[in-house]
Amino acid sequence: MDFERFSQVDDVFSRSRTVGELRDDRSDRFYSTYRRPLVEWRAAKGYQQRDYAFRNATWHVADIFAEMHEADDRRDGFLDPLSMLRDGAAERQDCGSPKQAATMLKHAAEVAGADMCGIAAYDERWTYTERFSAATESGKENTVPTEVSTVIVIGQAMDERLIDTAPSALSGAATGMGYSQDAVVLLTIAQFIRNLGYTAIPSMNDTALAIPYALQAGLGEYGKHGLVITPEFGTSVRFGKIFTDLPMSVDEPIRFGVAEMCNICNACSKACPSRAIPNGDVSVKIHNKSNIRGVRKWTIDGEKCFSYWSKINSDCSVCVRVCPYTRDYTKRSNRAWLRLADSPLRKLALTLDRRAGRGERVQAADWWPSDS
Repeated sequence: MDFERFSQVDDVFSRSRTVGELRDDRSDRFYSTYRRPLVEWRAAKGYQQRDYAFRNATWHVADIFAEMHEADDRRDGFLDPLSMLRDGAAERQDCGSPKQAATMLKHAAEVAGADMCGIAAYDERWTYTERFSAATESGKENTVPTEVSTVIVIGQAMDERLIDTAPSALSGAATGMGYSQDAVVLLTIAQFIRNLGYTAIPSMNDTALAIPYALQAGLGEYGKHGLVITPEFGTSVRFGKIFTDLPMSVDEPIRFGVAEMCNICNACSKACPSRAIPNGDVSVKIHNKSNIRGVRKWTIDGEKCFSYWSKINSDCSVCVRVCPYTRDYTKRSNRAWLRLADSPLRKLALTLDRRAGRGERVQAADWWPSDS
């Protein structure tokens, strides 16, 4: 199957907002739970008002930017680049060699709050052929300035304790905090680059596919669940990106045994409530038009996945919770496990993970203080 660039119009979230595609009463209700005054949509534990209240609060910063220019058919960070930036310097600052510039940039990103930072060469293959217009429910122009040469990829770790409650409205707070923190860091670093006299376009889910860039920037490996697995945070990471013409040295892709582990592990496909994650070999097979064509990889069924999200009125994250790489790597024991997983003894690592019971669901009520 020949490769085809992807249109954001075909993204499952765009389709869930489009009449005649995946939009229905359940998808409308799913989105309304993020924006309407809260009610208890479900009686189940983890979906109480306080759970939704906290989840929606964590999305607040990202939502402010997304909703700021809706009248102009923009949703900054999701359908359009973040635009709250000042004009930069008229003259370019000499940032030294590309290696020195990359070191400077990564240092600034770390201080600004980025948990991960990598740099990749700009690759037009991952740029959307068109953006999605929420106003017209169709495509609109998507252009990247010709001077853009590199892409900075920023990673924000998600709270593992919240992920442990998935599926729940509370676990969605980990996603919301990831996006809101991402927006702040992306705007900070983009403005820093502009202040040096260079082009900087901060992007979250808009403009281009994030996963290929995260892989290209050496931040992790691709997993069976269709997400990036990192050696620092496992799957619990959200990614953003900045398109720039600042000359910097780029990072190389990394390997640390993820593909080999995913070949023998079926934790995500077995636990997926919607059966959206096939337990098979990599291939070019696609499930529907929300999948990119012509890339040999594990591919999830986004329609099934989103259908479950709209059923429970929150994002799911079960695959993140059960993935054996989702661990606290500040602990020495987990760093030792990671080394074992990247060795011929990876089956033993998987056995130890399952016997330890890591990844079991925690009741949302147990996340809240007992006296609350």
